[in-house]
Amino acid sequence: MKNIIVGIGEILWDVFPSGKVLGGAPANFAYHVSQFGFDGRAVSAIGNDELGDEIIDCLSKKDFRYIIEKTPFPTGTVQVTLDEKGVPQYEICQKVAWDNIPFTIEMEELARNTKTVCFGSLAQRNEASRLTINRFMDLVPENALKIFDINLRQHFYSQELIDHSLSRCNILKINDDEVILVATLFGWENCSEMEICQKLLSDYSLRMVVLTKGTLGSYVITSDETSFKPTPLVEVVDTVGAGDSFTAGFVASLLQGKSISEAHATAVEVSAYVCTQKGAMPVLPESITGKR
Repeated sequence: MKNIIVGIGEILWDVFPSGKVLGGAPANFAYHVSQFGFDGRAVSAIGNDELGDEIIDCLSKKDFRYIIEKTPFPTGTVQVTLDEKGVPQYEICQKVAWDNIPFTIEMEELARNTKTVCFGSLAQRNEASRLTINRFMDLVPENALKIFDINLRQHFYSQELIDHSLSRCNILKINDDEVILVATLFGWENCSEMEICQKLLSDYSLRMVVLTKGTLGSYVITSDETSFKPTPLVEVVDTVGAGDSFTAGFVASLLQGKSISEAHATAVEVSAYVCTQKGAMPVLPESITGKR
């Protein structure tokens, strides 16, 4: 098994009032992991259009590897508005290219050589991409890290989808808003956040649950330990992609052999830096990645 780390799902343009920037949670994850020296790959789809061509051009300039198929559907866009704290609200266009990711022979070969894969719920809202993601997961080696970054958006999820995805992962990444939604779906409304995370950990035999709480800090919960880190106070430009970069920094550090606490500290540092930059894919400083 090679050091290939895959983010499979949506790739799109986040459209701000001031202009557009490249995004999509799985692509953000794979890009940030690649900044730590790993072979990060994005798997998604674009349209045969100008916006799709711009995505390929942008990824090429970042020297970032990918399997991105062209489809007859338009390239995905998300209208992003920010509140006074830089927290985004999303309006996600439907019937777009990343809803229709085709499964290819190239993806099959990639899956068999994947060390770590990250997927979410959003790209599974349409059957075509959901089938492709599940076929990919079927081929990923059993001992690989399989991260479900739940990423609940608008109405594009269900209890059945979440349950199935949890059964396919060994690490769950979730935020405090999503914990409440999951508790409602599963009938756990009377449980605390930590009780919900512990239930998810045990019921689905997960290695760990990563819970992020914005300015209130974050937790990494395993059967043996719980790591808490406060969130640094930074001047926030926007928080788009902060959670994806957190997951990437955490996973990259784990794969480098760091302890959970050390990996957690790196994740917090990465996420805080991304919050000070515009968009989801800024270049990380060498002081964080350790690359020279």
